[in-house]
Amino acid sequence: MVLAQASFELRGMLRNGEQLLLTMIIPVLLLVLFSSTSLVDVGPGERVDFLAPGVLALAVMSTAFTGQAIATGFERRYGALKRLGATPLPRGGLITAKTLAVLAVEVVQTALILAVALALGWSPHGGAGGALAVLALVLAGTAAFSGFGLLMAGTLRAEATLGAANLVYLLLLVLGGVVFPLTEFPSGMASALELLPIAALAEGLRDVLQQGAGPPVGALVTLGAWAVAGLGLAARFFKWE
Repeated sequence: MVLAQASFELRGMLRNGEQLLLTMIIPVLLLVLFSSTSLVDVGPGERVDFLAPGVLALAVMSTAFTGQAIATGFERRYGALKRLGATPLPRGGLITAKTLAVLAVEVVQTALILAVALALGWSPHGGAGGALAVLALVLAGTAAFSGFGLLMAGTLRAEATLGAANLVYLLLLVLGGVVFPLTEFPSGMASALELLPIAALAEGLRDVLQQGAGPPVGALVTLGAWAVAGLGLAARFFKWE
C-alpha cells in the first residue's frame, strides 16, 4: 500500500508542470546560463565545477521543500489528506510514501543535472568515497528540507504556503551560495549564511566534488541539526485537516 501511494505521489509530481519547472527546468537553466556566461564571478577554475554542486543542492531543496510544501498544502486544503486518513494507509505510511516519491524525483533530477554538467565540461572529484559522502549529504539535506516543508504545509493556509515557499526558495537561491559565492558577502554575513541548510549542502557538495575532500563533517552536522529541528517541529505542529 505504501509503494502504491508512493507511485501515485511520484506520478502526480512528474505530471505537474509547476513541479517540473521548480525541480528540473529552473536548476538546469541556471546551470547552463551561469556556466556559459561570466555574469557572476565564481572564483578560479572552471565555472561549471563551482556551479554543478550548488545546482544539485538547489534541486534537492526545490523537491524536498518547495514542491512538497506546496503540494501538501493544497492536498490539506482540498481534504485529500483527511480522506487518506480514513483509508487503511496509516499516517506513517503516507509520510513514507511522500518521502519515497521525493527521493525518486531527486534521482531523476540528479541524473539530468549530472548529464548536463558533464556535457558542459564538469570534472567531479572524490571517487567512490566521495560518492558516499554526496549520498549522505543529499539524504541529510532531504530530511532537513522535508521537515520544514511539511511544517509549513501543515500549519499555514495553502495560499500562504504557496507564497512563503516560493519566497524562501528565491531568498535561499540568492543567499545560499548556490550560484553566488558566499565569499562575495561581508565576512560577518557570510559566516551566518554558512549555517543555512542550502549553504551547508552546497558547500559540502563542493568540498567533495570540486575539492576532492573527505566527508564534510561540519556540513553534515549542520544539516543534521536542521533535520532534527524541522522534523521535530513538523511532528509536533502538523495539522492534517
